[in-house]
Amino acid sequence: MATVAPACELTVLLPCLNESETLATCIRKARDSMERLGIDGEVVIADNGSDDGSPQIAEREGARVVAVRARGYGAALAGGIQAARGRWVLMADADDSYALDDIEPFVAALRGGADLVMGNRFAGGIERGAMPALHRYVGNPVLSKLGRLFFGVPVGDFHCGIRAFDRDKVSALGMRTPGMEFASEMVVRSSLAGLRIEEVPTTLRPDGRSGSPHLRTWRDGWRHLSFLLALTPRWLMLYPALVLFSVGGLGLLALALGPKQVGNVVFSVQTMLACATGVIAGLQLLGLAVVTRSYAARLGLLPPNDRLERMLERVTLDRGVVVGGVLLTLGVVAFVVALLVWGSHGFGALDPMSTMRLPILGMVLVLGGLELIMVSFTVSLSRRSG
Repeated sequence: MATVAPACELTVLLPCLNESETLATCIRKARDSMERLGIDGEVVIADNGSDDGSPQIAEREGARVVAVRARGYGAALAGGIQAARGRWVLMADADDSYALDDIEPFVAALRGGADLVMGNRFAGGIERGAMPALHRYVGNPVLSKLGRLFFGVPVGDFHCGIRAFDRDKVSALGMRTPGMEFASEMVVRSSLAGLRIEEVPTTLRPDGRSGSPHLRTWRDGWRHLSFLLALTPRWLMLYPALVLFSVGGLGLLALALGPKQVGNVVFSVQTMLACATGVIAGLQLLGLAVVTRSYAARLGLLPPNDRLERMLERVTLDRGVVVGGVLLTLGVVAFVVALLVWGSHGFGALDPMSTMRLPILGMVLVLGGLELIMVSFTVSLSRRSG
């Protein structure tokens, strides 16, 4: 994302879509805050297609209006960041819910060396009626906890709409999402890039507009969650793969020679088939996790993983094909032996409880071998293309 050279210390950036009821108040609070703190700054309105006179109001209040054609919260912010003239950018919603009259903690943290300063509404105070109960007690806490778990982000309010950052460093992250998940992307990419992230308390007031908020609980919550999962193949694929493969593999080995009884419960060929399904699903997820993580690093979506790179250097295409070929051959042998057993019975009806174990093992070996061969080829191609 190309940016202009810094011309002032701070840009207060407000994305705008029909915010005529509250926009003037927000601009005045931002300008008064900067004047009181002696900050050389500007207010930029990233207008996303307002038709209620918001751009004209902004200009009358002395703000600079940047028209952003691409629709969406993230698109508006990206356009505003690109046009900002400040060394630092402080972004907030234009609905008069955030404390634009108290930006000193954000500026102090930036001056102290922080690259991204997040507001924390739970630490600063949420006024009555400012946040729906579902968001306050479920949505934000859960998504914030997942963000800390997945990416080690040291913040307690992952989705706070008021935050400040070093414009050039955040621009260099290459953020791409156009919707509400832009807020998550900024935090995640900042953490992955090793930027210094700090958090300061801030207050949240009720939305000052009379209309419906732009945020849609379930749609935008899912977009945030799916984005977090998309950038963490470990939690989305690797860990589930290891669980499925381990549990399925242990069950498969335990039942390979015959049924097992625990108390009054008998585990037999049906359980063995379920375990085989777990092993195959685990292998597929594991292969997909490796391919996804490797390719994401090549595209610059995720930072390189030195451990994975060393493993891929050892597991070359030739080795993967050889091991996969051995598994595939063993699987075919298992099917041939099962066919011979069937032939010894005159190709008549067989008792599945006693004859299905070998074909099940053969299926796992054939599919596992093919999976390893295909993953080896795919990883080899991605590394060559990189």
